[in-house]
Amino acid sequence: MTVSGIRGPLLDTPRRRRRRRITAAGCAIAALCAVPTGPADAKGTANGPKPTIVLVHGAFADGSSWNGVIQRLERHGYTVMAPANPLRGLHSDAAYIASVLKSVKGPVVLAGHSYGGAVISTAAAGNPHVKALVYVNALMPDVGESGMALSARFPSALANATNSVPYRAGGTTGTDLYLKPDKVHTVFAACLPAAQANLLGITQRPAATTAFSEKAGAAAWKSIPSWALVGRQDKTVTPEQERFEARRAHSHTVEIDTCHVSLIARPDAVADLIRKAASTS
Repeated sequence: MTVSGIRGPLLDTPRRRRRRRITAAGCAIAALCAVPTGPADAKGTANGPKPTIVLVHGAFADGSSWNGVIQRLERHGYTVMAPANPLRGLHSDAAYIASVLKSVKGPVVLAGHSYGGAVISTAAAGNPHVKALVYVNALMPDVGESGMALSARFPSALANATNSVPYRAGGTTGTDLYLKPDKVHTVFAACLPAAQANLLGITQRPAATTAFSEKAGAAAWKSIPSWALVGRQDKTVTPEQERFEARRAHSHTVEIDTCHVSLIARPDAVADLIRKAASTS
């Protein structure tokens, strides 16, 4: 005996199977849409959008010296720039880097290695988008102070490690400083294999003496939070000078066992310090 108008609850028809598949697909899409976003390091800082990291190299080097650091920062989602530092004089170099910074939209964390530290200290002055400064084995002159004045106060092996070579560029003449081939490894890059240090010497970019003799017209570390890395085995800029500068600037400071080229020898430590500056800026 059958009762018309009542459907058996266990009857599995093709239509019902099709409806179940559609419902399951909808649930899967909803679940995907509900996946939470990644950590702040992947999306931005607690205070706003993720900053662009601008890296400024020092004397006797070029932007490729930051390669290991760049790779690590990019893995954490940062946009990174490593413009060429002209190495012609503190005033003109800082003006050039300042013009590069004006092309960057949003917040910036600015890092400088060696002489690049002097450049960023001036280039960042008056730029409200620069949220943090990072000094890596760097020069940090005060207003009215030159790199030469700092090196006279804290003498290093660099004083006897360079050759002076006159240059002419257009209507301009001056003197370039080159690292002596037999001093690159012992003074500049002792923490690298000799063969790697030799390549740095062959490809080095000289710095004009005016890079070190011109006095700083600004010291952005007085108003912008700063971080500093001290290399305990640095023979180019002494650890004593790096510690003095960091204390004077009230920088967040780390010390590691490295020579002057920590950005090549210890890119993990350098990238970590930059990320700390970026995450708190």
